[in-house]
Amino acid sequence: MAKDRSALREWLENAGARTVIGTALLLPYRSRLRFMGWFVSRIAGPVIGWNGKARDNLRLSMPELSEEERERIVRQVVDNAARALIEIYSGQEFLDRTVSAPRVGPGVAALEKAMASDRPIIFITAHLGNYDVVRGGLAREGRQMAAIYRPMRNKAFNAHYVNAISKIAEPVFPIGATGMKGVIRHLKSGGSVGILGDVTRSQAPVLTFFGRPTKTPVSAAEWALKYDALLIPVFGLRKPDGLNFEIRVEEPIPPGDPEEMLQAFNDRLEALIRSDPGQWFWIQSRWRPEAAQVSG
Repeated sequence: MAKDRSALREWLENAGARTVIGTALLLPYRSRLRFMGWFVSRIAGPVIGWNGKARDNLRLSMPELSEEERERIVRQVVDNAARALIEIYSGQEFLDRTVSAPRVGPGVAALEKAMASDRPIIFITAHLGNYDVVRGGLAREGRQMAAIYRPMRNKAFNAHYVNAISKIAEPVFPIGATGMKGVIRHLKSGGSVGILGDVTRSQAPVLTFFGRPTKTPVSAAEWALKYDALLIPVFGLRKPDGLNFEIRVEEPIPPGDPEEMLQAFNDRLEALIRSDPGQWFWIQSRWRPEAAQVSG
């Protein structure tokens, strides 16, 4: 009986998501993004808990914000996350925006030099703006850009989600033993890999982010050291018009202790988020125990 209820719940969740995504895709691109941002930030987000989680995380990490500022950022956060989702499903219309995104930042020269070489590159990014801008834009230059993704619990949703992200760039590898073997083969052959560095893993070492302890995987740094890959922080930042992007490239992180390398990433990411907090996915459970205390 419990299994039947779980299957029904997954079917309903996927059906609801497909209905909203399908409706949005009927609209012109600009209207599509506006619709998704409005619908999720004002209607769906409060129901599924996105708004509340973003609010709690902001209280925890940026307590200096006024209530008015915090609520404004919450709406921006959920609007941006919703736009990023529908962009992934928008195919060539989204890819056109990624290709035209200008590159800015202190690491542009190092990036261009690395792209012209046969040296493997690990692009470490974050849930900031739209992380697939990096993969979509750089993969169009002829260098194969692999990605690692966490499979969704809802298998029906996961199937069409993986299909959508595969159209942005390939190959894509799921987290797990089989996926990691594919990533390592790709790096050994001189390929590039994009990896999200702002995630939490239960077995990861404890580093700091916004002054608070958080378990941060250091595999990106370990791979960079083991396979002589360049570790470059790079982010797809949304412009104020809500439609276009710029690719922000930081200086490569120097080789060293893996935990120190990822702490350097955390520090650079935090500085970017503080400059425009509405672009980061505060809907994540980045500080799980602390966030639970705030929510309670």
